[in-house]
Amino acid sequence: MGEYTTAADDNLLGIGDKAQLNELEAKGVLRAEEYMLDLDDSVEISTGLILDIHRTAFGEIYEWAGKWRNKDLQVGAYIPPRHFDVPRLMAEFTYDLRYRLQNKVDKYKDTEALVRELAWAHHRMVHIHPFVNGNGRSARLITNLLAYMHGYQSVELYQRDGDGRKKYLQAVKLADTYDFSELEQMIREQLKPL
Repeated sequence: MGEYTTAADDNLLGIGDKAQLNELEAKGVLRAEEYMLDLDDSVEISTGLILDIHRTAFGEIYEWAGKWRNKDLQVGAYIPPRHFDVPRLMAEFTYDLRYRLQNKVDKYKDTEALVRELAWAHHRMVHIHPFVNGNGRSARLITNLLAYMHGYQSVELYQRDGDGRKKYLQAVKLADTYDFSELEQMIREQLKPL
């Protein structure tokens, strides 16, 4: 059995206060958003780019930032793919994503196709769970990057608590059964042109 992910991993700064770590992580995610906004719209989605985004978000705090996980995990009842499969699965994910976006989404014109691809990409990242921690945030960052690349604002899919969190987790679980309708609806409701 894998290890449970924890919110207060050992960190490079020796910080033991969870609230302080949460604040630093939130600042790191904002740094990653700024990094993504500076990227050219034609940037190629690659494993290297995903690792760079994760490193930008968490690299000032954690040693594991920007590296594929090297251990198996259990996240609640969910057991992600084995750690040794992560590099292959992420290479397949980026290849599939580039193909899907190139062949199914007419930039700026086909919003419904983009909604479908954003939902697929978001769920696939969450499913693979490629990092020791920060997987949900990384999936949301990649979802936002794809929205930016197609002329849309960021999509706020997740809230830390309350009904928004329940709705998001329910949509992800439903997508585990290949029904992306709830995740697509959440994205559709928020997808706005830049």
